Amino acid sequence: MLLKSISYLSSVAAAATCVAVSATTLPDLPEPVSNNAVASTTVRGKTYIASFMGLGPGKQHSDIHNKVWMHTVGEFNWQSLPAVPSTQKVSGRIAASAVALNSNFFVFGGFSVNADGSEQTAVDSYRIDPITKRYTKLNDMPVPVDDAVALTYQNRYIYLVSGWSDHGNVNLVQVFDNFTQRWSQATPFPGKPVFGLAGAMTGNQMLICDGVALEYYADKKREYKSEPACYLGTVGSNANQIDWRLIDHPTGTARYRMAGINTKVEGKDMLVFIGGSTNPYNYNGIGYNGAASEPNSKVWVFSPGEKRWLKAADSTPIMDLRSLIEIDGEIYSVGGMTGGQQVSGKLIKHPIKLQ
Repeated sequence: MLLKSISYLSSVAAAATCVAVSATTLPDLPEPVSNNAVASTTVRGKTYIASFMGLGPGKQHSDIHNKVWMHTVGEFNWQSLPAVPSTQKVSGRIAASAVALNSNFFVFGGFSVNADGSEQTAVDSYRIDPITKRYTKLNDMPVPVDDAVALTYQNRYIYLVSGWSDHGNVNLVQVFDNFTQRWSQATPFPGKPVFGLAGAMTGNQMLICDGVALEYYADKKREYKSEPACYLGTVGSNANQIDWRLIDHPTGTARYRMAGINTKVEGKDMLVFIGGSTNPYNYNGIGYNGAASEPNSKVWVFSPGEKRWLKAADSTPIMDLRSLIEIDGEIYSVGGMTGGQQVSGKLIKHPIKLQ
């Protein structure tokens, strides 16, 4: 009887372990959060997912925070990490960028919102060790940005493409060299400077799409306008040299705060874009035009090898994303806003199915 009990308990434990390590059972975040910077990395055989800062369910300026959660794939829960430091008066941030490089997380920029509604782009950025959970302050960005695209290259360089800087968009491609810990400038982004854009990179090719540009007029104040445009950049022998080419837009309608990722689809390298909204909006999900924004379900797939867009099936609608993660070959969004501008705590799987 004792042996039977031990055998039964062992079977239960084995089943629980199997469930825990399955990528299909990633647990929800401890609380709903949107516009959070997200990244994942693998260190010594363990894969970590981290969510940095963001906007809580109340969607007010007071709901913007600097909380950090990390999940170890194969375990059941998320753990709280020390909050992201800040040199700003208001410590909470949204629209920051996060990447993983050399087994560390890097967090750049973002903006805080004061009680009077004014916004301030953060100048400080940090490296976070997922093992020690310690922050190391990086040299400040030459030009602070939020709502930019962050991409990694050769396990050494981090590109920050375009984005907003306090009073307007910039066309800069700022490069952080993790070997030298220095910043430099690459070939500028050739399109209209935008914020809320999305991008992905595979090999030495980066694809940057959409976002919001500023439109100026003679008889009225400037306006935020969607910018449906995609540019493919090829990095040369020098990491600061980028050959930019305009490519056809997949739909002709821009999406705001969608997210991109590189992945394998049917064994080939692809650049995938998911979520976002066709109606650009303020941080609370209400459009600059006064209309409530809704998430998009379209999936865009670009083949760098063929230099063309491929048709793909729709996925779960989601918006207000900063990035995506890939775990065991599956792509997930982490948090964001679902229909009705609801802040989500879900990790949503987005299967990529070509049509």
